[in-house]
Amino acid sequence: MRAGVKHKFPLRKNSSATCLIVQSKIIPRFLQSGARLATRLVFCEADDMFENTIRRMPRPQDVQRLNTQELRDTFHITNLFAPGELRGVFTDLDRLVVGGVMPVKPVELPNHKETGRAFFLERREFGAINVGGAGAVHADGKTFSLNRLGCIYLPMGTRSVTFESKDAKKPAKFYFLSCPAHAAHPAATMKPKDASPVPLGSPASANKRTIYKYIHPGGIKSCQLVMGFTALEEGSVWNSFPPHTHWRRTEIYFYFDLGENVLTHFLGEPQQTRHLFLHNEEVALSPNWSIHCGCGTGNYRFIWGMAGENQVFDDMDVVKPADMR
Repeated sequence: MRAGVKHKFPLRKNSSATCLIVQSKIIPRFLQSGARLATRLVFCEADDMFENTIRRMPRPQDVQRLNTQELRDTFHITNLFAPGELRGVFTDLDRLVVGGVMPVKPVELPNHKETGRAFFLERREFGAINVGGAGAVHADGKTFSLNRLGCIYLPMGTRSVTFESKDAKKPAKFYFLSCPAHAAHPAATMKPKDASPVPLGSPASANKRTIYKYIHPGGIKSCQLVMGFTALEEGSVWNSFPPHTHWRRTEIYFYFDLGENVLTHFLGEPQQTRHLFLHNEEVALSPNWSIHCGCGTGNYRFIWGMAGENQVFDDMDVVKPADMR
């Protein structure tokens, strides 16, 4: 079977796919077992696409041997937004799914075989923040309007989810995270002004910023998902520094409003750090053993999302800058 050639295969009843694309991909060295190429299977149709693989994280000691491209293949996600499409990636980071929807016409949240359930949110919860134009989310017969930077939470058990833009010429962009859940909480939305903004940092340290907490114990209730965003002021470029780790949960950063600026995201164990150069609307994955901080060539915003053993925002192990390598 040649790479890049479409082939039709029988699909599960609950799958929304109509074709199967087979692509070859270089395996990072930490996953190699003699073969040079891996096969990545992607189920797709015109309006939605989930990668049909799970993005698996290496052990900390294996990261030291990865080259630049292997680091990017492992910890970096790009191209989440395309007009009229839903795109997503399953990870082994607390089973989080990372995705984006850019509806120029209504787009439904499809199921995927990796959920192992009859519908996508049967045993999952869902959070999204709109980083585009005004939009709406229709969930089980209810409509939730969502302007730019607004957040929505949908609980486990939500059967039908459809995304829509108010103006197709200025489409919404819903960045979303989904993780396993064991209880259902009420669906809810929140605007930035209602998120109890917390100002932090100073111009002197180039990290003057405001944190907006949406999904957390003191805001929108969830099972284990925690989600919000941070906005840096003009002249401030550093985020999450001094850095930290938190062994009890993982974290994922989505950087946006960068414009043409570039950002360096730092990762790895504190004494074995690595970095990625990121651009607008790109994602950095952070295992629980990894630091996660960044520095841009201008100010920006980023969405942070977590899932794991607890939801305590301040439960972290701070790393002293002098101890980093």
